[in-house]
This record gives sequence, structure tokens and C-alpha cells, in this order.
Amino acid sequence: MHAPPGTLRGGAQPHRVPADRLGTMSTVQTASPAASAELALVTRAGVVESRHLGSAVLLGPDGSVVTSLGSPESIIFPRSSLKPLQAIASLRAGALISPEAVALACGSHIGSRRHQELASRTLAKEGLDQSALKCPAALPSRSADLRIHIEAGKAETPLAFNCSGKHTAFLAACRTQGYRLATYTDPQHPLQQRVTEVYQEYTGEAPTLHGVDGCGAPAAAMPLTALARGFGKVASALSRRDAEVHAFTVAQAMLDYPWAVHGQGQADTVVMEELGLLAKSGAEGVLAVAAPDGTAAAVKTLDGSGRANHLVALSLLGAHGAVDLDRLEAVLKKIVPPITGGAENTVAGSLRLSDGVTAALRHL
Repeated sequence: MHAPPGTLRGGAQPHRVPADRLGTMSTVQTASPAASAELALVTRAGVVESRHLGSAVLLGPDGSVVTSLGSPESIIFPRSSLKPLQAIASLRAGALISPEAVALACGSHIGSRRHQELASRTLAKEGLDQSALKCPAALPSRSADLRIHIEAGKAETPLAFNCSGKHTAFLAACRTQGYRLATYTDPQHPLQQRVTEVYQEYTGEAPTLHGVDGCGAPAAAMPLTALARGFGKVASALSRRDAEVHAFTVAQAMLDYPWAVHGQGQADTVVMEELGLLAKSGAEGVLAVAAPDGTAAAVKTLDGSGRANHLVALSLLGAHGAVDLDRLEAVLKKIVPPITGGAENTVAGSLRLSDGVTAALRHL
């Protein structure tokens, strides 16, 4: 029996904005299709089947724009691409967590048993359990992990939600500071105020506004260029003597425990394992990638799909000399989704860069 339209799991009703408030909501404009660039194409039998529009930007180690496509100064929600900056804020606030847990705090993980157990151990050290987490309950996202979870007789749990590591770090920081635990996702909570301070310090801009992320924490909005700048500054902590120790801790943890950031065989994990770059995807088609010298690329796909993001961002970094091209080619073969057909997964098409992106690469 199907639930009535608009009903959430368990019969709960979604929060709705009253009709009389719709006209007073934010009018901040994001990039339009006309202002966006064609980033990548999907072809089948030589015919263009889909086109991914969006924006991309490449910054040098000093944070200056090397090249851009589309409208990277338009406002976006970076979503989970901001997690390394949120982790810095948690560490600044005194979160006493292991390097593995720092990597998990930066991650959008697949909810495997290994991820869940790490989050659970970190909570236990604070005298807490999963009931303290304010993120939704979920099941593992990968079929093999889901089967193990179900066979163990387990139900949905917030430990399996992809943001459980970030929330665990938030709680650990609150324990140290004596902040109230029940309201740690409130934008006015002192911990979230520290997060905003880190955003401004690392990106060079105050967030344009805050919404609510899928995990319930505040979702900051900012230009794509600001995201790239902040991400590059985190990565450069690996090579700068004057870098903040918490930024170094975050960057090193991501490279030391890339499985915790995404999951074995997943795109961000493969990029960090094999290329030594920091990589962090965000919901609705966002990706930030940066080299240890601070060179950074960020992509936002207009349709919210992340299918082409790694291809675009890594190609920009490769053309600029921030990553070895032979190693890059091998990684792209692993993480760029093939266009296939039939039971034997016969190659039926391709996902390739647009002519506009290819032309930009030639000038780098």
C-alpha cells in the first residue's frame, strides 16, 4: 500500500513553507543555463545523448584564477565539499578524535560496517552512542555492505548515514567545550558559529546565506571560486610551514585514510590513494580537488549529476601540470563511468569533455 503523496517514511509529514512566506524567501540567483558552460557530453553510437552544463574553475597555489568556465562566481551550495573545513572547526573547538575519525569527519562515506564501527567507537570515547546523532538514519549505500547489514539483522541507523563522521566530530567538540549537545546543528549554536568563521578565513568570503543540509546541519552558500580557494588552502597545509596545524591534520588524515572519506573503490578514495590529491564530492553535482601545493579545481554541474565532475576537475589539474598525466590517465579509466549496454557491459558510447573544456585545456 502506497503512502499518500508528500508522506515521509513512517508516516511523518515533511516540513512545508507556508504559502504566505514563499515571496519573502531568499532571491539569491544561482547560475542559469545561459550563463553556464557545456562541460561534458555523453555519446551513444556517435550521437550526443546527454549534455552536462555547469561551471568549473582552476586556481593557482596563491588562490588566483587560472581559468574558468561558466559562472563560477555565482552562488552554489557546496554541500559536503565543505566537510574538510567543518572538520577544521571541530578540531579548533577541541574535538579529541583519532586521525581515522578526522578522515571520517571529512567524508561522505558509503555506510559500510567499517565506517559505522569507526563512528561508533568515536562516540563511545565521548560517552555517547548513535542516539546523540542528529543526522537521519540510513542503510549502507553499496549492495555488498547492505547485504552484510541486513544479514546481521540491523535496521536503518544514523551511523550508516554518509555524514555520521562529521556529526560525530561535532559532538566530540561540544563535549570538550561543554556546549549543549541537543542543538549542535542549530545555525546559532556556538560550534556552528566557529564553522562559519573557518569558512570566512579559508575562502576569503563570508557565506552568502545558510540553508539546511540533507544531514540537518547548516548548509552554507558561496561562489564556486570561494570553495576552490578554501579547498586549496586546506591542501596547501601539507607544504606550507605557516599552515594551521588543524588544516594539516585534516589534509594528512584524508590522504592517510582515504577509505574513510568515501569508500574502497569509490571515486574520491581512488583519487586520494593513487594521485595524492585531496578530493571531496558534494551533493547536487559539486566536486573540489586540490594538490598539496594548493592548486585547486572545483566543479558544479547544473543538473546536479556528478557523473562528469572528476573527469573535468582532474583534466584541469592535469593540463596545468598539477598531476602526472600517465597516472591521471590510469585513474580516469577507473573512476569515469563507462557508457555500456547488454549483459556483458559492452561499450556503447563515451563520456567525454566538451569542446569548450578541451579548448580551455589547450591554453593551460
